Amino acid sequence: MTSTSILAGGTRAAPPDTAPPAARRGRRRGRSGLNTPRLLWLTVPSLVWFAVFSVGPLVAMFVIATLRWKGLIYDPSYVGAENIRHVFGDEVFHDALRNSAVQVAVVIPVMIPLAFMLGYHLSTKPRGYRVLSILYFSPGLISISVTGMIFYGVLSPDGGANGALNAVGLDSLAHSWLADPATALPSLIAIDLWRGVGWTAVLFAARLSSVPGDVIEAARLDGAGRFRIMWQITFPMVKDYVRTLTMLQFLWTLFTSAALILLLTKGGPGTSSTTLSYLVYEKAFSQSDLGYSQVVGVVLLLIGVAGMLLIRALLRSPLEKTR
Repeated sequence: MTSTSILAGGTRAAPPDTAPPAARRGRRRGRSGLNTPRLLWLTVPSLVWFAVFSVGPLVAMFVIATLRWKGLIYDPSYVGAENIRHVFGDEVFHDALRNSAVQVAVVIPVMIPLAFMLGYHLSTKPRGYRVLSILYFSPGLISISVTGMIFYGVLSPDGGANGALNAVGLDSLAHSWLADPATALPSLIAIDLWRGVGWTAVLFAARLSSVPGDVIEAARLDGAGRFRIMWQITFPMVKDYVRTLTMLQFLWTLFTSAALILLLTKGGPGTSSTTLSYLVYEKAFSQSDLGYSQVVGVVLLLIGVAGMLLIRALLRSPLEKTR
């Protein structure tokens, strides 16, 4: 009988391995070679890089938070939790925490839905969509120093915003936008939205272009309107990407507001536009209090992690919810 005959146990015998012995040994080495310590050594350079440039700064931040240290040319002294008590008892920190919360609470809920709608419109390829893509993306390409110079001219007392209001007879609305505690932070938030909405919309459009067209066409045939297709059909299909961009914009808003504040308001008037990220810079480089600065940095880190976990929970995709 042949090797494929039925054996006594009711199973078929496997065909013999006709490969030469050398080839069989090579295959066995190939299958087990991925788990050998020799290959694991190839990951050492990347692990060292990660430890030095990622884990190292994080550890240093926690260590410096326990020191009284004025800078590199001074000797540090260990003070333990004194910096923490100093920070949490400081009204400036409370103002910065409130301003950062307001900034994130306004920017993210406004930016993400608006950018998604603009991105959906771009993904339908309307007339002139290539030009629109360039216009939307352009604010994100302008350097922060140029952006600061532009809006300093627009929002100054004799700048473009007040000039436009005077030109249309709305002189009573003219304002010192950056010099008034009531409008300094809203002005910075408006600039954040101007820089981020178009850039995020182009990214959404790139993702939405991969949505199957037959799904959209089937929805149209069923009588679904444009708004319903956008939010009830397309949005759930790209929810994982929405979550990723929301996390990125959250971190961008929370951690990078210091540069624009430094250029336009320097945290003022008073502390009306001081955020946590600007407070880290101010304490470290202007007031030479590295311990205080790094305590605020630790608070920023914890808020960032908590915010990402919250966004992940709120924007879970339908597939993740069923697991």
